[in-house]
Amino acid sequence: MIVFIAQAGVDNVISSGATTSRSIAEAWDKQWIDLLQNSTNSFYGALTNLGIFFAVGTLLFFMFQWLKDLIDSDYSRPISALIWPLLIVLLLTNTGSGSALSNLTLGVRNLLNTVNQQIITTADANKIYQQALNMSTAEEIAGSLLRPCGSLLGEQQSQCLVKASEKASLLWQEYRNLYGNQIWIDRLETKVTQIAYNTGSVSENAFNALLGSTMQTIIKNFFVSLQYAFQNLIEATMLLVAALGPLAVGGSLLPVAGKPIFAWLTGFLCLGISKISFNIIAILTSAVIVNGPGQDASTDPDLMWFMIFLGLLAPIVSLVIAGAGGFAIFNAISYTGALVRDRV
Repeated sequence: MIVFIAQAGVDNVISSGATTSRSIAEAWDKQWIDLLQNSTNSFYGALTNLGIFFAVGTLLFFMFQWLKDLIDSDYSRPISALIWPLLIVLLLTNTGSGSALSNLTLGVRNLLNTVNQQIITTADANKIYQQALNMSTAEEIAGSLLRPCGSLLGEQQSQCLVKASEKASLLWQEYRNLYGNQIWIDRLETKVTQIAYNTGSVSENAFNALLGSTMQTIIKNFFVSLQYAFQNLIEATMLLVAALGPLAVGGSLLPVAGKPIFAWLTGFLCLGISKISFNIIAILTSAVIVNGPGQDASTDPDLMWFMIFLGLLAPIVSLVIAGAGGFAIFNAISYTGALVRDRV
């Protein structure tokens, strides 16, 4: 059963480098448009109506505070406070192709994606990331082809190894078509060829090292899937936060210092920062691998650390960075809002 699971995951690992943040974002584009700009979508429309209901309810609290300020102070502050009701009405008004808030939300998301794609396409970073990911899994793929031969003996084993080497040659050609002639491809091809055609001259340790273990293959497949799950989770969470925008806007008339719209905008930007941070970390680490051990014929690195880093540690680091950045953004927005209120 374990062998079947590992073999089933090999094909996914071979093509895993082709899946990038760009393709993930593009896969979610239709969901964003359907949610925010489809006039027949009742989900966002219902949330907008609920936001309007919140706005009407909080308007009573706003008017009490506004009348109090009008009695206790001069006219400048109460007049400037009227900006908030006007802004909320503007954001929640449906113009036929979605509300101003939905169009603004989609525009911010597109801006964040544009910045993210500029980072990915800079200096062929997308190709470097793919190459580092395939470099980390290539040995397990080769091992999965050779592993069934380990239980055979004599001539049967020799024939099995030769057939496995012929299958692996298709993999080497696929890699060369993607990345050109690379030292790490030649190094791994040489190891497989020596085992397949010179079994007697290859040490048992070298043979077993290349075969590896089924569990190691499963673990690497798991971490590859984990980092894709994180990127899709970011997209899904951003869409959820975007959907809750009308509620945050509708509750912003409450007479409190921290407006819900500020917290909502901060959370949305935090998720965008997290996605950008993850891609920067992944690209920089990939460049270290491709330009380091990938170009050294004398090294035979174990890149399990890269899979763990990409699938587990990089998401944690990007979330921490996004949290720190979000705190700074929230303070800046709150301070700017207070400054504008006092100056207007």
